[in-house]
Amino acid sequence: MQYKSRPEQIRKAFITSVPVMAGYVILGIGFGILLAEKGYGLPWAFAMSVFIYAGSLQYAGVSMIDGGVSLITAALTSLMINARHLFYSISMIDKYKGSGRYKPYLIFALTDETYSLLSDGSVPEGCEPAFYRFMVSLFNHCWWISGSVLGSLMSSSLPFSTKGIEFSMTALFVSAFAEQWYTSKEHTAALCGLVCSVISLLVFGPADFLIPSMAAIMVCLIILRRRRI
Repeated sequence: MQYKSRPEQIRKAFITSVPVMAGYVILGIGFGILLAEKGYGLPWAFAMSVFIYAGSLQYAGVSMIDGGVSLITAALTSLMINARHLFYSISMIDKYKGSGRYKPYLIFALTDETYSLLSDGSVPEGCEPAFYRFMVSLFNHCWWISGSVLGSLMSSSLPFSTKGIEFSMTALFVSAFAEQWYTSKEHTAALCGLVCSVISLLVFGPADFLIPSMAAIMVCLIILRRRRI
């Protein structure tokens, strides 16, 4: 197959990432401001966004850093918050197969929003799948870094109230779910996730429902997949 030029493929990936840019820049600004309010400046915002690159974990990380939690507590908290990415990766195994040198970064950069853009497996005509997915992931990463850095810089010159800013990640998750719902004709997996999450919330409570709900969702999806094979 004859692929389009690299600049044209990059342009396609950029267009795909624009909806995430709008959310990531705003959320990144919120994170940068919140981090600066706790006394951690630009180097912290940049380093956390480059090497951690996990919005909800970074927001939680502000409290962990400020509270001086132990390494064990930090590790367990990180595992609980990001456990959902294990389930994302299962559904992306076939799509990322044969990605070559791009695969390590694709795995690292598989955030909720990047997953929502790439999970259907579609690639614009004329684009090399691995390169296109790499560029979408890279653009999304850059939007997050840019927002975090901008927020850190803004905090030093403008007064901000950080009250309620932690809800911004929840708002982005809701918008990503809504986008997938309206663009997909198959809602079985989404309904499965909603039902499992609500039941787990009622049974285990808001502090402990995440892991049980993820496990229940995985079991349901495995059963659904086997029925379709």
